[in-house]
Amino acid sequence: MYGPRSLVRTQLYSNTAAYLFPICLLAPAMQIPTRFSGHCWRKNRDSPIFFSCTRLANSSRIAVAAADSSDAHTNDGSMLNEGANRMEEPIHISDTLFEHHQTVNLYGRKFPLWISRDSDRNTDTRKKIFCNRSLNMKSIVAIGFDMDYTLAQYRPETFETLAYNGTVKKLVYNLGYSKELLQWKFDWRYMVRGLVLDKKRGNILKESFDEPDYALIDTLFSLAEAYLFAQLVELKDAHPQKLPAGTAYSQIYKDVRAAVDLCHRDGTMKQAVASNPSKFIHEDQMIVPMLKMLRNSGRMTFLVTNSLWDYTHVVMNYLCGKCGGSGTAPHDDKWLDYFDVVITGSSKPGFFKDENRVPLFEVDIRTGMLQNTDNGTPLAQIGGSGLSPGSLPQKEVKQGCRVFQGGNVGHLHQLLSIEAGSQVLYVGDHIYGDILRSKKQLGWRTMLVVPELERELELICESKDIHKEFRWLRQQRDLIDDKIQWLKWALKYNVNDEEEQHQASSEVNKLQVEIERICELHRKTQRECHEKFHKIWGQLLKTGYQNSRFANQVERFACLYTSQVTNLCYYSPNKCYRTSEDCMPHEFDIL
Repeated sequence: MYGPRSLVRTQLYSNTAAYLFPICLLAPAMQIPTRFSGHCWRKNRDSPIFFSCTRLANSSRIAVAAADSSDAHTNDGSMLNEGANRMEEPIHISDTLFEHHQTVNLYGRKFPLWISRDSDRNTDTRKKIFCNRSLNMKSIVAIGFDMDYTLAQYRPETFETLAYNGTVKKLVYNLGYSKELLQWKFDWRYMVRGLVLDKKRGNILKESFDEPDYALIDTLFSLAEAYLFAQLVELKDAHPQKLPAGTAYSQIYKDVRAAVDLCHRDGTMKQAVASNPSKFIHEDQMIVPMLKMLRNSGRMTFLVTNSLWDYTHVVMNYLCGKCGGSGTAPHDDKWLDYFDVVITGSSKPGFFKDENRVPLFEVDIRTGMLQNTDNGTPLAQIGGSGLSPGSLPQKEVKQGCRVFQGGNVGHLHQLLSIEAGSQVLYVGDHIYGDILRSKKQLGWRTMLVVPELERELELICESKDIHKEFRWLRQQRDLIDDKIQWLKWALKYNVNDEEEQHQASSEVNKLQVEIERICELHRKTQRECHEKFHKIWGQLLKTGYQNSRFANQVERFACLYTSQVTNLCYYSPNKCYRTSEDCMPHEFDIL
């Protein structure tokens, strides 16, 4: 068994630090607050209603009125209007907003989660959406989603292990590597996003470097291949005879990438997921309520994924609560009702280049067959060639939205009548494939999903005392160092009597001992803080004192970022997200 070797060179705590390795159901309820208003939706109808709540004069009762009804109700169960006999229970709103439930039930009507919060109540930090650039959601007319690792959150302990084992088999049986690899094990916790593979020298770093000699680990899909690359580098260094003669580190990386591609092409991974989606994908019961909330707010929703229709259909059915078993294709197309357009096989990030003349095909969702289109308009077949008219969707076949394959962003804008890129918010997990291109080339607004952020935030909260101690030690170290420098300067240039010189020299020696003690505590505290997040790589978004390469990318290219896409449920669809105030070093001690 080979694993990544121990640390051989590190600048762990410097400002330019680089880590270098050789590779809703209702919960306990609360009464509606004194003043509360919101936008909510009918249970079985598409049109929105508005309601308001206000405390009655000289009374502890709360009156609730709906804009489409003369009915009102008070919190002691009495009726304000006789015409609303269906209102029989007092209004309560879920008190546990952040755990499992996405709606509250008022008189048989389901309302979106965000309205169930007190106006002065803070969202659980793990569920917050963080803002890098101000975004007024009222200007957004269409919200798009990636599927893999965005809507569908894979279980790394099973999905990445599946990818790792499949890649190893391809290396052995297709590319001629030693069968010893089949005995290797995968530690899915070892690698993290934001690392860089040095393909030429066989190193793994947590620092910013550019291609072609470096490969960026910016998606969770790449963690297994990074770990396998590290193991193969270990094998080459320890037993070079076990690899083909003359195999360089760069060739090892190419072989790993080729094996990964083979693993995806032959369908074994897709078939495994389709056979048992719950084993590989986290269930999220808030996805459907989130999509309904966004659509009821007047936004269009779309899905753009690199996965093809057959796999997309399986995953989305599972996420929306229904799926065919035993690896068979599901027959329920209900999930299409939650989107205006679905584009599969999009080949992002190339999809975001309007000049790419990629044909757009319409997918027959019953057969998976493709039909040529002209910017989304089906093209007639000549002489019965190609798809027969009988194989195409008929008018009587109900389908929530049209499904396409290929194309480019120009096709998407035309299908949705998008006039400007700033009208689109796109949610994805890949900083390059989803966020960078869509923002820089199209002007789309972007939201990055960082699943690791939830655990990161928990650890930050748990380590607040360590961070405080760490900052205090840095301040003490700097203060003592300044005093030592002042005394040494005085000893060198000031004319003092012999006794004063002796006292100053003795004070310098004492301070030297003290600063060494402080520095040792500082190193120990920083190491403790570092290992609390990850024993090898530390905090996801930090490198030493500074933001990591991944953090800089998030800050630069993502307008918003959050841990889960369904955190949108905790905010109004019309919310105006605002950035926090920037501070420069000269402001820190003043503000």
